[in-house]
Amino acid sequence: MAPPLFARAAAAAGFVADPIARGPWDERMMHGGAPAALLAREVERVPPGRDDMVVARLTVEFLGAVPIGPVNVETEVVKPGRRFQLVDAALDAGGRRACLARAVRLRRADMPSAAAAPDRGADPLPPPGDGAPLPRFVVRDDGIFYPDACEIRHVGGELGSGAVAAWVRLRGELVPGEPPSPLARVAAAADFANGLSWIVPFEEWLFVNTDLTIHVHRETDGEWIGVDARSSIGALGIGQATATLHDLHGPVGSCAQSLFVEPRRSGL
Repeated sequence: MAPPLFARAAAAAGFVADPIARGPWDERMMHGGAPAALLAREVERVPPGRDDMVVARLTVEFLGAVPIGPVNVETEVVKPGRRFQLVDAALDAGGRRACLARAVRLRRADMPSAAAAPDRGADPLPPPGDGAPLPRFVVRDDGIFYPDACEIRHVGGELGSGAVAAWVRLRGELVPGEPPSPLARVAAAADFANGLSWIVPFEEWLFVNTDLTIHVHRETDGEWIGVDARSSIGALGIGQATATLHDLHGPVGSCAQSLFVEPRRSGL
């Protein structure tokens, strides 16, 4: 099993990111899925918590790359309520504000008679066991988010086509002694949408997401999160990645990312 992505620090709201949180763009910086998952955990824990309220939308703004090492998260309920709440979170790292997040939390209720979805006319994703390990984005011996912190099984679409489906599973805990919540698993997986559905060569182009917005209509069941992703890039150097999110029972929501795109100035 992989080590936890974050160790608890002495400060009440403090954590220390393990090197396996590292992303593919810069060896000093985290993959966006790691801080997104931590922010998901923190907004869920704001009282009254998961037993009473469930996150329906989570938006993370990446104000810059998030460095490996100590991080601090602060949360605030900016709109309280019994049915609908807004919770903000801020993540500081490297001596600066690195991420801002806002969550929409809705009251939890037991209403199975309301569950409904249109016939999308699409087949469910093939199961993870039918897929193949995704090729590495970057090969490192000292740990990186993929493949050391998570497993990815490619189950649909051609790599480089801009349309790829894969299953993502965290290999270990988010923080010590605590299994990742369903929302934390979704956040970690959803940030792979642009990396899975790349449409310009990784070796020649940067296509970095500046944000991540996740909508879910139910909690996921199990460790695997399916990401059926699409990317498109315009002539202005602006791109977008979107994905339908799944668990093994079917769709659970969607995500979207804005992409900053430019040619690489040097090699990896």
